[in-house]
Amino acid sequence: MKLDLTDTTAGDVNKALLHARRASGTPAVGMVLTMVVVIDEEYAYDAMKAARQASQEHPSRTLVVIRRHPRGPRDRTHPRLDAEVRVAADAGPGETVVLRLYGEVREHAQSVVLPLLLPDAPVVVWWPVEGPESPAEDPLGALAQRRITDMDAGADPLAALELRAAHYAPGDTDLAWTRLTLWRSALAAALDQERAPVRGVVVEAEPGNPSAELLVRWLRARLRVPGEVRPSGGPAITAVRLETDQGDVSVVREEGPLATLTLPGQPPRNLALKIRPTSELIAEELRRLDADDMYEIALRGDAGAGERAGTRAV
Repeated sequence: MKLDLTDTTAGDVNKALLHARRASGTPAVGMVLTMVVVIDEEYAYDAMKAARQASQEHPSRTLVVIRRHPRGPRDRTHPRLDAEVRVAADAGPGETVVLRLYGEVREHAQSVVLPLLLPDAPVVVWWPVEGPESPAEDPLGALAQRRITDMDAGADPLAALELRAAHYAPGDTDLAWTRLTLWRSALAAALDQERAPVRGVVVEAEPGNPSAELLVRWLRARLRVPGEVRPSGGPAITAVRLETDQGDVSVVREEGPLATLTLPGQPPRNLALKIRPTSELIAEELRRLDADDMYEIALRGDAGAGERAGTRAV
């Protein structure tokens, strides 16, 4: 079910949600969180699709905040809120509200979002493209327990990485880090089998890949060894090599969803190591809403934070 509201208020949007749920027979009690997606109109479709797919695992109220660029003098001065309310078949297992903000309302999105948050439920804010300089200090980010950015989607991913490191706060995370989950699992499993001390780390990836930089910082901090990123033809990360006295422990993914794990003195074996879609990354991030100490370590290349939190090495 879909309802369109023009020049409306947050109060009217809440009434429309209640009406839509009653008309479709869809209760709100099964929703576990509120997800706020902050996006421009041109990228909204893909972001909403990913959020809807993630809601299959985490039923949620999704609030899509679109700050509309003014098209004329009236759009610049006249504050206006237009909304689309979607429930049932149009929103998956949750419900979706698309909020289009005009005029001065564009600068006060938190005032529109706050009355629409599910009571007593966690709040997650996701910026699919360009995130704020300091997500925790952003007015929308301040409402959330979890703040998700994607430095890989910006114009300068490595500059964005340094910005995230400078302004990190507990609750921040980034999809460039989430993309490393399968790599980290594969490397941890490899080191469980190869007990020789690691002397150095090499990560091979396409130039400018922030996930590669996060991975090498994390490995340097946790293994306390030197490491570097070397360019490759991509896509994304193509290989990780851990240097030991017995030979290299390597995970190589040249193309496709399979990688090859090689351990000294053992035959190569295949691993599933696909490039995951955004919906899977978002679903993973929604499984935990506490501070991600490992992400902080990867950002800053400092194992001290993880040790203070009682975490273990790779």
